[in-house]
Amino acid sequence: METLSASEIPASFAGALGLSPAQLLLAAGGFVLLIILLLFWLSGRNSRTMLHAQFQSEERAREAEMQMQSILKSQAEMQGRMQTMAELFGARQAELNKSIRDRLDGMTSHLGRSINEQTRSTHENLSKLQERLAVIDTAQNNIQSLAGQVVQLQAILANKQTRGAFGQSRMEAIIADGLPMGAYEFQATLSNGMRPDCLVRMPNGTASLVVDAKFPLESWNALKASETPEAKRHYEQLFRRDIEVHIRDIAAKYFISGETQDTAFLFVPSESIFAEIHENFEVIIQRAHRSRVVIVSPSLLMLSIQVIQSVLKDARMREQAHLIQGEVVRLMDDVSRLDERVRKLQTHFSQASRDIDDILISSSKVTRRGAKIEALELGDNPDNHEQKKAPQQQSLPQNGAPSAPRFL
Repeated sequence: METLSASEIPASFAGALGLSPAQLLLAAGGFVLLIILLLFWLSGRNSRTMLHAQFQSEERAREAEMQMQSILKSQAEMQGRMQTMAELFGARQAELNKSIRDRLDGMTSHLGRSINEQTRSTHENLSKLQERLAVIDTAQNNIQSLAGQVVQLQAILANKQTRGAFGQSRMEAIIADGLPMGAYEFQATLSNGMRPDCLVRMPNGTASLVVDAKFPLESWNALKASETPEAKRHYEQLFRRDIEVHIRDIAAKYFISGETQDTAFLFVPSESIFAEIHENFEVIIQRAHRSRVVIVSPSLLMLSIQVIQSVLKDARMREQAHLIQGEVVRLMDDVSRLDERVRKLQTHFSQASRDIDDILISSSKVTRRGAKIEALELGDNPDNHEQKKAPQQQSLPQNGAPSAPRFL
């Protein structure tokens, strides 16, 4: 296959198209010129495009600058608003801090006052509590001392002799408080040689009253300490027997005709024992009544002593009756003399009253006469002189009857 050179190609191409080489060159030149024009057009278009792009970029830059300015302006406004808000928030924060501080100060002062009041109240309560504790300590000490006294009392009551001395002392205290000295005698000796606990002297030479304080408490304490029914029945019988024996001893030893009363007192030093005897041991009460022995408690003994004291007072008044009568007679004499003197004084007063009435009558007359004299008109006119010359002259009225004197 043959190859064509570069110079042979246009000739062959022109021969194929039926064109001459000049025409072909002209066509090529036109084509080149067209290409050049196309290139210039394209370059102008590109320049216009570039200018338009540059213009657009400048517009965009101006718009961006304007937007940046608006953004900066907005940022400045935002900064101003932020600053205003910061100042407002600062003021509000300051007000809030001040309000919180005021409230905290108020709460602190209130809490301080409350704490002070609570502390003062606590101190007062503690002081009162200390006072009450002191009172409780004192009461506890008193209770302890009382417990010691109770122990001592139990020790006293455990011994028969000391227990008898305890009942004797209570009986003596009641009688000594209720009766005057000389109206009683402790441990007096009777004609039969017996010595009762107390002998009360009755008035008007009557027989004395015997008071016995040796109440048997051994069987009673054993009865109270018993736990089984058999032991309780046993000690009840023992107590009943001791009481009956003691009542027979009182009736046998202290009843002396003409020297003592036919009734004696058996002193029980406890109200509870007395009530228990009357409630559960009626047989003992009846046996004592038949033996003319009266079982008395401290309150009954006190009441009996008061009755005896009234009897003694009545007897002393009866003993002093003649003296009272003599004083009454002398008092009546004094009253009679006083009545006589009062009557004389009444007579003198009556006479003085009459004299005073007469004096009043005279003084009233003198007063009336002085008033008449004071009513006269005394002067230098001739009519007065004529009246002085003829004071007794009377003027006759029209009917001829003399008229009464007229004073001016």
